[in-house]
Amino acid sequence: MKIVAVTACPTGIAHTYMAAEAIRKAAQKDNIGIKVETQGAMGIENQLSTQDIAGADLVLIASDIEIEHRARFTGNKIHCVTIEEVLTDVESVIERCTTLVRG
Repeated sequence: MKIVAVTACPTGIAHTYMAAEAIRKAAQKDNIGIKVETQGAMGIENQLSTQDIAGADLVLIASDIEIEHRARFTGNKIHCVTIEEVLTDVESVIERCTTLVRG
């Protein structure tokens, strides 16, 4: 299974990056392929490529704001959560992603 994710918070500082790291660690622990793009104060970092998106089983958007360039995910299965959900129970978020992919 492969997931691509985008994290973003209103200030784009700590929580954006904390959520990205939590998602990476939880996915790797469950042997899930993961690539995480952050949309923070420094702009878009680790930008997902067209190939990353096309090869993903699911797009996870962890954000409390509207993310930039959301239209590029049209046609993909998308799961949206808040940054707080990721920071308080990332394992549950990853479990829901797995369930959505497997049906």
